[in-house]
Amino acid sequence: MARDSKNNEAHKKGGLGRGIEALFDDNPEFDATEDVVDLALADIRPNPYQPRQQFDEQRLQELADSIAENGVFQPIIVRQSVNGYEIIAGERRCRASKLAKKTTVPAIVRKFDESQMMEVAVLENLQREDLTPLEEAQAYEMLQKNLGLTQAEISKRMGKSRPYIANYLRLLTLPIKTKRLLQRGDLSMGQGRTLLGLKDKQSIDALAKRIVKEGLSVRQVEALVAKLNTKPQRVHKGQHKSAFIAASEQQLAAKLGLSVNILAGKQGKGHVSIDFSSTADLNRLLDLLGVDLDDQ
Repeated sequence: MARDSKNNEAHKKGGLGRGIEALFDDNPEFDATEDVVDLALADIRPNPYQPRQQFDEQRLQELADSIAENGVFQPIIVRQSVNGYEIIAGERRCRASKLAKKTTVPAIVRKFDESQMMEVAVLENLQREDLTPLEEAQAYEMLQKNLGLTQAEISKRMGKSRPYIANYLRLLTLPIKTKRLLQRGDLSMGQGRTLLGLKDKQSIDALAKRIVKEGLSVRQVEALVAKLNTKPQRVHKGQHKSAFIAASEQQLAAKLGLSVNILAGKQGKGHVSIDFSSTADLNRLLDLLGVDLDDQ
Protein backbone atom coordinates (compact mmCIF):
# COMPACT_ATOMS: atom_id res chain seq x y z
CA MET A 1 0.00 0.00 0.00
CA ALA A 2 1.38 3.37 -1.01
CA ARG A 3 2.02 5.76 1.88
CA ASP A 4 3.35 9.28 2.32
CA SER A 5 6.45 10.21 4.34
CA LYS A 6 7.08 9.17 7.94
CA ASN A 7 7.47 12.82 8.85
CA ASN A 8 3.85 13.43 7.95
CA GLU A 9 2.80 10.47 10.09
CA ALA A 10 4.75 11.76 13.08
CA HIS A 11 3.28 15.22 12.62
CA LYS A 12 -0.18 13.70 12.38
CA LYS A 13 0.04 11.78 15.63
CA GLY A 14 1.55 14.68 17.53
CA GLY A 15 -1.16 17.16 16.66
CA LEU A 16 -4.02 14.72 17.03
CA GLY A 17 -2.77 13.48 20.37
CA ARG A 18 -3.20 16.95 21.80
CA GLY A 19 -6.57 17.30 20.08
CA ILE A 20 -8.13 14.13 21.45
CA GLU A 21 -6.77 14.74 24.96
CA ALA A 22 -8.27 18.22 24.93
CA LEU A 23 -11.62 16.83 23.85
CA PHE A 24 -11.78 14.34 26.71
CA ASP A 25 -10.47 16.89 29.23
CA ASP A 26 -13.29 19.24 28.25
CA ASN A 27 -15.90 16.49 28.62
CA PRO A 28 -17.85 17.10 31.86
CA GLU A 29 -18.86 13.43 31.92
CA PHE A 30 -15.27 12.17 32.17
CA ASP A 31 -14.41 10.63 35.55
CA ALA A 32 -11.43 8.43 36.37
CA THR A 33 -13.71 6.36 38.64
CA GLU A 34 -16.25 5.54 35.93
CA ASP A 35 -17.89 2.13 36.18
CA VAL A 36 -17.07 -0.55 33.63
CA VAL A 37 -20.08 -2.68 32.70
CA ASP A 38 -20.51 -5.74 30.49
CA LEU A 39 -22.82 -4.97 27.57
CA ALA A 40 -24.32 -7.42 25.11
CA LEU A 41 -22.60 -7.11 21.73
CA ALA A 42 -26.00 -7.54 20.09
CA ASP A 43 -27.10 -4.23 21.63
CA ILE A 44 -24.12 -2.22 20.34
CA ARG A 45 -24.10 -0.34 17.04
CA PRO A 46 -21.16 1.31 15.20
CA ASN A 47 -20.58 5.04 15.48
CA PRO A 48 -22.68 6.54 12.64
CA TYR A 49 -19.84 9.01 11.98
CA GLN A 50 -17.11 6.38 11.71
CA PRO A 51 -14.86 7.51 8.82
CA ARG A 52 -13.22 4.11 8.37
CA GLN A 53 -14.87 2.09 5.61
CA GLN A 54 -12.67 -0.98 5.70
CA PHE A 55 -10.82 -2.88 8.41
CA ASP A 56 -7.72 -5.02 8.02
CA GLU A 57 -9.08 -8.57 8.29
CA GLN A 58 -5.75 -10.10 9.31
CA ARG A 59 -5.22 -7.61 12.13
CA LEU A 60 -8.82 -8.10 13.26
CA GLN A 61 -8.29 -11.84 13.41
CA GLU A 62 -5.08 -11.41 15.40
CA LEU A 63 -6.94 -9.21 17.88
CA ALA A 64 -9.79 -11.73 18.01
CA ASP A 65 -7.32 -14.52 18.83
CA SER A 66 -5.89 -12.40 21.65
CA ILE A 67 -9.37 -11.63 23.01
CA ALA A 68 -10.36 -15.29 22.87
CA GLU A 69 -7.29 -16.15 24.95
CA ASN A 70 -7.05 -13.16 27.30
CA GLY A 71 -10.27 -11.16 27.05
CA VAL A 72 -10.64 -7.42 26.35
CA PHE A 73 -8.19 -5.43 28.47
CA GLN A 74 -9.39 -1.93 27.53
CA PRO A 75 -13.14 -1.25 27.70
CA ILE A 76 -14.87 0.36 24.76
CA ILE A 77 -16.69 3.69 25.17
CA VAL A 78 -20.35 3.98 24.18
CA ARG A 79 -23.35 6.23 24.56
CA GLN A 80 -26.91 5.07 25.13
CA SER A 81 -29.29 5.41 22.21
CA VAL A 82 -32.90 4.55 21.43
CA ASN A 83 -31.94 1.08 20.17
CA GLY A 84 -29.23 0.15 22.65
CA TYR A 85 -25.77 1.71 22.48
CA GLU A 86 -23.60 3.44 19.90
CA ILE A 87 -19.82 3.13 19.89
CA ILE A 88 -17.85 6.26 20.67
CA ALA A 89 -14.45 4.55 20.60
CA GLY A 90 -13.40 0.92 20.21
CA GLU A 91 -15.11 -0.47 17.10
CA ARG A 92 -12.17 -2.77 16.31
CA ARG A 93 -12.47 -4.36 19.76
CA CYS A 94 -16.19 -4.91 19.17
CA ARG A 95 -15.63 -6.50 15.78
CA ALA A 96 -12.82 -8.68 17.11
CA SER A 97 -14.93 -9.75 20.12
CA LYS A 98 -17.64 -10.96 17.73
CA LEU A 99 -15.04 -12.90 15.74
CA ALA A 100 -13.88 -14.44 19.03
CA LYS A 101 -17.48 -15.64 19.62
CA LYS A 102 -17.91 -13.39 22.64
CA THR A 103 -21.43 -12.28 23.60
CA THR A 104 -20.49 -9.32 25.81
CA VAL A 105 -17.79 -6.66 25.94
CA PRO A 106 -16.60 -4.41 28.81
CA ALA A 107 -17.74 -0.82 28.27
CA ILE A 108 -17.96 2.65 29.79
CA VAL A 109 -21.19 4.53 29.10
CA ARG A 110 -20.89 8.29 28.58
CA LYS A 111 -23.16 11.13 27.54
CA PHE A 112 -22.06 12.54 24.21
CA ASP A 113 -23.92 14.82 21.80
CA GLU A 114 -23.80 14.49 18.02
CA SER A 115 -20.88 16.87 17.49
CA GLN A 116 -18.78 15.10 20.13
CA MET A 117 -19.60 11.70 18.60
CA MET A 118 -18.42 12.91 15.21
CA GLU A 119 -15.27 14.60 16.42
CA VAL A 120 -14.17 11.68 18.59
CA ALA A 121 -14.73 9.23 15.72
CA VAL A 122 -12.54 11.33 13.42
CA LEU A 123 -9.86 12.05 16.01
CA GLU A 124 -9.57 8.49 17.26
CA ASN A 125 -9.20 7.06 13.78
CA LEU A 126 -6.75 9.68 12.55
CA GLN A 127 -4.64 9.24 15.66
CA ARG A 128 -4.63 5.47 16.11
CA GLU A 129 -5.32 3.98 12.69
CA ASP A 130 -3.96 4.34 9.16
CA LEU A 131 -6.89 5.66 7.20
CA THR A 132 -6.64 5.66 3.42
CA PRO A 133 -6.13 9.14 1.91
CA LEU A 134 -9.73 9.11 0.71
CA GLU A 135 -11.10 8.19 4.14
CA GLU A 136 -9.05 10.96 5.73
CA ALA A 137 -10.40 13.45 3.18
CA GLN A 138 -13.97 12.31 3.88
CA ALA A 139 -13.36 12.69 7.61
CA TYR A 140 -12.34 16.33 7.15
CA GLU A 141 -15.33 16.91 4.86
CA MET A 142 -17.61 15.48 7.57
CA LEU A 143 -16.27 17.97 10.12
CA GLN A 144 -16.63 20.76 7.59
CA LYS A 145 -20.19 20.00 6.51
CA ASN A 146 -21.81 18.54 9.63
CA LEU A 147 -20.14 20.76 12.22
CA GLY A 148 -19.87 23.84 10.01
CA LEU A 149 -16.11 24.14 10.60
CA THR A 150 -13.91 26.15 8.25
CA GLN A 151 -10.63 24.77 6.95
CA ALA A 152 -8.84 27.08 9.36
CA GLU A 153 -10.82 25.70 12.31
CA ILE A 154 -10.22 22.11 11.24
CA SER A 155 -6.49 22.74 10.86
CA LYS A 156 -6.36 24.22 14.36
CA ARG A 157 -8.22 21.30 15.94
CA MET A 158 -6.15 18.73 14.08
CA GLY A 159 -2.80 20.42 14.65
CA LYS A 160 -2.18 20.65 10.89
CA SER A 161 -1.65 23.43 8.36
CA ARG A 162 -4.47 24.77 6.21
CA PRO A 163 -2.77 23.63 2.97
CA TYR A 164 -2.58 20.10 4.43
CA ILE A 165 -6.36 20.05 5.05
CA ALA A 166 -7.10 21.75 1.71
CA ASN A 167 -5.01 19.23 -0.23
CA TYR A 168 -6.85 16.28 1.32
CA LEU A 169 -10.26 17.83 0.66
CA ARG A 170 -9.29 18.33 -2.99
CA LEU A 171 -8.91 14.56 -3.37
CA LEU A 172 -12.69 14.32 -3.21
CA THR A 173 -12.89 16.08 -6.60
CA LEU A 174 -10.99 13.27 -8.36
CA PRO A 175 -12.99 11.03 -10.73
CA ILE A 176 -14.51 7.92 -9.19
CA LYS A 177 -12.12 5.34 -10.71
CA THR A 178 -9.10 7.21 -9.38
CA LYS A 179 -10.75 7.53 -5.96
CA ARG A 180 -11.15 3.75 -5.90
CA LEU A 181 -7.40 3.39 -6.40
CA LEU A 182 -6.85 5.76 -3.48
CA GLN A 183 -9.28 3.79 -1.34
CA ARG A 184 -7.48 0.52 -2.09
CA GLY A 185 -4.13 2.13 -1.30
CA ASP A 186 -2.81 1.68 -4.84
CA LEU A 187 -2.28 5.46 -5.05
CA SER A 188 -0.73 7.64 -2.35
CA MET A 189 -2.01 11.02 -1.27
CA GLY A 190 0.93 12.70 -3.04
CA GLN A 191 0.16 10.94 -6.31
CA GLY A 192 -3.53 11.79 -6.08
CA ARG A 193 -2.80 15.43 -5.31
CA THR A 194 -0.45 15.69 -8.29
CA LEU A 195 -3.08 14.20 -10.61
CA LEU A 196 -5.37 17.08 -9.71
CA GLY A 197 -2.97 19.39 -11.53
CA LEU A 198 -3.56 17.64 -14.85
CA LYS A 199 -5.18 20.18 -17.15
CA ASP A 200 -7.09 17.56 -19.16
CA LYS A 201 -9.38 16.25 -16.41
CA GLN A 202 -10.73 13.55 -18.72
CA SER A 203 -7.29 11.91 -18.75
CA ILE A 204 -6.91 11.56 -14.97
CA ASP A 205 -8.29 8.02 -14.71
CA ALA A 206 -6.05 6.77 -17.53
CA LEU A 207 -2.98 8.39 -16.02
CA ALA A 208 -3.82 7.01 -12.55
CA LYS A 209 -4.03 3.52 -14.02
CA ARG A 210 -0.63 4.03 -15.69
CA ILE A 211 0.91 5.20 -12.39
CA VAL A 212 -0.19 2.01 -10.65
CA LYS A 213 0.85 -0.25 -13.52
CA GLU A 214 4.32 1.29 -13.90
CA GLY A 215 4.88 2.00 -10.20
CA LEU A 216 5.70 5.66 -10.81
CA SER A 217 6.95 7.77 -7.90
CA VAL A 218 5.43 11.12 -6.94
CA ARG A 219 8.39 12.91 -8.58
CA GLN A 220 7.86 10.99 -11.79
CA VAL A 221 4.15 11.81 -11.74
CA GLU A 222 4.91 15.51 -11.20
CA ALA A 223 7.22 15.54 -14.20
CA LEU A 224 4.72 13.64 -16.33
CA VAL A 225 1.82 15.96 -15.42
CA ALA A 226 3.97 19.02 -16.13
CA LYS A 227 4.92 17.57 -19.51
CA LEU A 228 1.29 16.76 -20.40
CA ASN A 229 0.23 20.26 -19.36
CA THR A 230 2.86 21.87 -21.58
CA LYS A 231 1.47 23.11 -24.86
CA PRO A 232 2.85 25.39 -27.58
CA GLN A 233 2.68 29.05 -26.56
CA ARG A 234 2.13 31.94 -28.93
CA VAL A 235 5.29 33.99 -29.31
CA HIS A 236 6.20 36.83 -31.60
CA LYS A 237 7.97 36.06 -34.82
CA GLY A 238 11.65 35.51 -34.30
CA GLN A 239 11.22 34.86 -30.58
CA HIS A 240 11.41 31.54 -28.73
CA LYS A 241 11.46 30.36 -25.15
CA SER A 242 14.85 29.62 -23.71
CA ALA A 243 15.64 26.27 -22.11
CA PHE A 244 15.75 28.06 -18.74
CA ILE A 245 12.24 29.52 -19.16
CA ALA A 246 10.82 26.19 -20.36
CA ALA A 247 12.41 24.31 -17.45
CA SER A 248 11.17 26.96 -15.00
CA GLU A 249 7.62 26.52 -16.32
CA GLN A 250 7.76 22.76 -15.87
CA GLN A 251 9.20 22.91 -12.34
CA LEU A 252 6.73 25.57 -11.19
CA ALA A 253 3.82 23.63 -12.72
CA ALA A 254 4.93 20.47 -10.92
CA LYS A 255 5.27 22.37 -7.64
CA LEU A 256 1.85 24.02 -7.86
CA GLY A 257 0.01 21.23 -9.65
CA LEU A 258 -1.33 23.84 -12.11
CA SER A 259 -0.57 24.95 -15.66
CA VAL A 260 2.04 27.74 -15.74
CA ASN A 261 3.07 30.05 -18.58
CA ILE A 262 6.12 32.35 -18.37
CA LEU A 263 6.60 35.05 -20.99
CA ALA A 264 9.90 36.90 -20.88
CA GLY A 265 10.14 40.41 -22.28
CA LYS A 266 13.00 42.81 -22.77
CA GLN A 267 15.40 44.02 -20.07
CA GLY A 268 14.57 41.13 -17.77
CA LYS A 269 10.87 41.96 -17.61
CA GLY A 270 7.97 39.60 -18.27
CA HIS A 271 4.98 37.99 -16.62
CA VAL A 272 3.86 34.65 -15.18
CA SER A 273 0.33 33.29 -15.63
CA ILE A 274 -1.12 30.39 -13.61
CA ASP A 275 -4.25 28.64 -14.84
CA PHE A 276 -6.74 27.16 -12.35
CA SER A 277 -9.96 25.33 -13.17
CA SER A 278 -11.88 25.59 -9.89
CA THR A 279 -12.30 27.61 -6.70
CA ALA A 280 -10.60 24.75 -4.84
CA ASP A 281 -7.52 25.17 -7.07
CA LEU A 282 -7.46 28.91 -6.35
CA ASN A 283 -7.84 28.39 -2.59
CA ARG A 284 -5.01 25.87 -2.59
CA LEU A 285 -2.78 28.28 -4.54
CA LEU A 286 -3.53 31.07 -2.04
CA ASP A 287 -2.67 28.72 0.81
CA LEU A 288 0.62 27.77 -0.82
CA LEU A 289 1.44 31.47 -1.24
CA GLY A 290 0.56 32.19 2.38
CA VAL A 291 -2.43 34.40 1.53
CA ASP A 292 -4.98 34.19 4.38
CA LEU A 293 -8.25 35.80 3.30
CA ASP A 294 -9.84 35.02 6.68
CA ASP A 295 -7.79 37.88 8.12
CA GLN A 296 -9.09 40.41 5.58
